[in-house]
Amino acid sequence: MGEGLRIPGRLRGHEFYNPPLRASWCLPLNSNSQFVIDNWVLFLAAFSSGAMLLWPMLSKNAGGSNKVSPNEAVQLINREKAVLIDVSESAEYASGHVAGAKNVPLGSLEASNDLPKNKALPLVLVCPTGARAARAAGTLKKRGFDQTRVLAGGLRAWREANLPVEKSA
Repeated sequence: MGEGLRIPGRLRGHEFYNPPLRASWCLPLNSNSQFVIDNWVLFLAAFSSGAMLLWPMLSKNAGGSNKVSPNEAVQLINREKAVLIDVSESAEYASGHVAGAKNVPLGSLEASNDLPKNKALPLVLVCPTGARAARAAGTLKKRGFDQTRVLAGGLRAWREANLPVEKSA
């Protein structure tokens, strides 16, 4: 073999094999742990997507506001004497609201005296979409109303369920 001719994969006498350094150079690795280290990005993506799928299911009733459907709200009103509180602004309330609901706008919720004195009564919070009512639930829980529920879908869901709506003059 000539000095200029080199066969790939063969080392010359003065050359030596220098393996690449790995993050776990001080620990002996088996094939499974080496696979995880080499593909950590894939494992991170799989874990993240799994967490995003499970998050709504796990946080549905944990610490947040409890959402109720229009039918469940009617059952709360009939069985547990729940009070309907509409947290819409006065103009929105006048254009249409759940029959029998008291109007306590979100901005005046903290200082309002229109809320029931009995803090053990369940409250069902309503707004046009349900987003404002979810914020109001946190405010009312700070004031000691532990049984606050939010009407899922708001007034729109109430109307879709063909339940009574009133208009103020």
